[in-house]
Amino acid sequence: MEHKNEEHATKLLRAQTHVWNHIFSFINSMSLKCAIDLEIPETIHKHGKPMALSQLIDSLPIHPSKTNYIYRLMRILTHSGFFSQKKLNENELEMGYVLTDSSILLLKDNPLSMTPFLQAMLDPMLTNPWHELPAWFKNDDPSAFHTAHGLKIWDYAGREPKLNNLFNDAMASDAQLIASAVIEKCKGVFRGLDSLVDVGGGTGTMAKAIANSFPQLECTVFDLPHVVAGLQESQNLKYVGGDMFQSVPPADAILLKWIMHDWNDEQCVKILKNCKEAIKNKGKGKGQKIIIIDMVLEREKEDNISVETELFVDMVVMVLYPGKERNEKEWAKLIFSAGFSDYKITPVLGLRSLIEVYP
Repeated sequence: MEHKNEEHATKLLRAQTHVWNHIFSFINSMSLKCAIDLEIPETIHKHGKPMALSQLIDSLPIHPSKTNYIYRLMRILTHSGFFSQKKLNENELEMGYVLTDSSILLLKDNPLSMTPFLQAMLDPMLTNPWHELPAWFKNDDPSAFHTAHGLKIWDYAGREPKLNNLFNDAMASDAQLIASAVIEKCKGVFRGLDSLVDVGGGTGTMAKAIANSFPQLECTVFDLPHVVAGLQESQNLKYVGGDMFQSVPPADAILLKWIMHDWNDEQCVKILKNCKEAIKNKGKGKGQKIIIIDMVLEREKEDNISVETELFVDMVVMVLYPGKERNEKEWAKLIFSAGFSDYKITPVLGLRSLIEVYP
């Protein structure tokens, strides 16, 4: 009996720890945002070698009364893998902070910096809707964002320049990173094409990278008028404002990068049908297709960390848009419902896959 009591107590305490970790998990993201706002990665990077805690404290724009707290902020971020420690030199035991691959991705001057994405996702405009999630489940609003702000996210962004800028910068930073991977790993996808339309392409970061890498390709960024207004065109890159639910400009190929997961199944089928009409209107013989860059859930050999990230993103699109992440069966249903004949999934973009859809 005593053994059973001890076992019960152990399970209870383990369960308590599990609950605590989830209650406090927001501390990881808020601590990281604090470090970014204080420019801690930039400071360590500019130092150019392992940076002692005292040197870091002296370099930060903090009040003298807060100097003793920086160690605790750095301790949790080191535990989370954003910083590590190395000896200041071979003859000393004192340790200094250095950047990791993750914090290098958060440097502002890194061409692939994820800082704009962090700043957008953790802004109160996009975090407040999470507090409305229980209320959303009880009403008929399209999203928790709508419950929090009274408008759909795209309508709100059209009226609120701060959100529009945050969102566009976030998508541009993500596009820069994924574009480099696509161009490096998937060049063959663009062979034989003369024209491409990037639907929902924002300010054109992805299309610019493709246009620069494939000068023979005429690239068009197609997005809402307020998104593309006044943007600078180039020889093989232009901007067109419009609504993808009405029509899509004709091209050999249509690119949908991180677009489909924003919408429900009915809306996705409508988008795909408009894309199918766009490549049909371009004529035959050019290898017409739709190129989708999005997550494919429930892939084989996925690790727990990747699965958790996919589930996080699925919840994000549910709360903000609402949309959903899909497994291959769900993707196939959308593709065939829109009248396409076949598709090919290439899982070479980290958490996301490249899906080629054929008419």
